Amino acid sequence: MTFHAVKQAIYGLYLTNSYGLRLSRTKDPIEKKRLRKVYSSKQLEALNITVKIENEHKLPKQGQYLLVCNHRSVIDPPLIETALADTNIYGLWVSKKELYNSFFFGLFVRNAGSILLDRDQGKMSGFFAEIKSGVKQGASIFIFPEGTRNKTEMPLVTFKEGSRIIAMKNRLPILPLYIRTNADKVLKNALKDKSLNQQVDIEIGDILDYRQKGDLEEAYRKTFGI
Repeated sequence: MTFHAVKQAIYGLYLTNSYGLRLSRTKDPIEKKRLRKVYSSKQLEALNITVKIENEHKLPKQGQYLLVCNHRSVIDPPLIETALADTNIYGLWVSKKELYNSFFFGLFVRNAGSILLDRDQGKMSGFFAEIKSGVKQGASIFIFPEGTRNKTEMPLVTFKEGSRIIAMKNRLPILPLYIRTNADKVLKNALKDKSLNQQVDIEIGDILDYRQKGDLEEAYRKTFGI
């Protein structure tokens, strides 16, 4: 690991935990969104990464949605928060228990506005109940339907079953986003060379009706020509 990469890791740890602490002091979703936006901006600025939004006219300014997006990198959430920065859309992130217990991300994830996904069969009813409660309070739901980071060379891996169920149970229109740039490679490049200025392209797709029949992964692939 280079000296630059070590500096970035230390700064990232400081930033993540300091904003995790700030987020723990508020329950207001508007304030949480603001803090998440500032945190994301600072993280990406430190890495010299900018976000370009394709089809920005398709991005709604308000409303409740099930936001679905592909997942390659640990910086995907800040990228998505940046894409949504000028909207009034506030979402609860579906997060794995590994993130809740993470030394690096735990404090932030637990307080930023998230719902714990524990795939233990006995805990799934509680998971869906939390989602229902969050939606009832006005939140959207943000999820990576692949279930985990895609570490393959394929642009997308198989979607898990739960995303469509969430949309149907809560009558949430589906807002598809596609991080077209391989953000994991961008992040690795940023950690190697601090002089690089890189751009990540995020494409906005047409909103999908939760009642639309057919496979969500198939519809997502068709939307973005994958």
